[in-house]
Amino acid sequence: MTTVAAVDCGTNSIRLLVSEVSELDEDELQAIDVERRMEIVRLGQDVDRTGAFAPEALERTFTALRDYAELMRGHGIEPGPDTVRMVATSASRDVSNREAFVAGVREIIGVEPEVITGDEEAELSFIGATAELEAQDSEDDGFQRPYLVVDIGGGSTEFVLGHDDGAEGGAVRAARSVDIGCVRLTERHFAEDPPTAEQIAAATADIEAGLDEAERTVPLTEAATVVCVAGTATTIAGIALELPEYDAERIHHGRVSQERVHEMARELLAMPRERRAEIPVMHPGRVDVIAAGTLILDRVLARTGAVEFVASEHDILDGIAWSLGLSEPEDA
Repeated sequence: MTTVAAVDCGTNSIRLLVSEVSELDEDELQAIDVERRMEIVRLGQDVDRTGAFAPEALERTFTALRDYAELMRGHGIEPGPDTVRMVATSASRDVSNREAFVAGVREIIGVEPEVITGDEEAELSFIGATAELEAQDSEDDGFQRPYLVVDIGGGSTEFVLGHDDGAEGGAVRAARSVDIGCVRLTERHFAEDPPTAEQIAAATADIEAGLDEAERTVPLTEAATVVCVAGTATTIAGIALELPEYDAERIHHGRVSQERVHEMARELLAMPRERRAEIPVMHPGRVDVIAAGTLILDRVLARTGAVEFVASEHDILDGIAWSLGLSEPEDA
């Protein structure tokens, strides 16, 4: 058994998973959660406009990473390519000051962030979201193949169609990342709060164009089960379940109908910030961007024709942890 640390640094949040990974047999791994953490750092603040990370956004991210580094040490993790992996997505791909970000990460946690492609991000999300579904795959529970995993992030949304084959986490048929994310759309279109009808229409047009782009690679309508990961989807599930507080165990594999998501998008887009902030499951860092995220999910479900989505608390973090367990030690 090996204790590993997975870090996912997105446009809006930075998250940590400490996991104990062990090999059950030649083709099967077991990963047990030790600790999960999430901080809203808004690394992608104004990136769509400036093309660079803001100094204050970098400092927020580095502050969170220092806390994560301390947690890793507390769990006995020595930084190295076999025990720690950090991936940086969307906003980290094309910024002009990427080297300042890379150098800061290297200094704090001892490994360089991998600025992965959108397709790599989608595949890791797929592995994390579907590794446990195969065991529950039955006509009764409805987790039928093929799965479409949708990861709505701050700067982009990933789509990956495939099915779990029991070996190395999954089998991917097609994957695509497109530049529609809750932070990007909020900053680009929602100048007022709540947004005007014209602003919502412009954001919707962006989303539909992104879905057109995704469909050139991923046959979205072929999915039997739509699995949605990350904070937008899990927050929506928590709202639909009318939870008094965020409860990951109850949200995980919760189902929300397409009709309810459509209704929720309409409600959140019309709701002022102070009312959104009062929603019990709402993280403060999602208050400003949840309306745009819900609009994305609404249009995704409409495009796929799915009657519902399944929320998953397991996502790219779990995929990163699995990838560490599957890697060969450098001195092997």
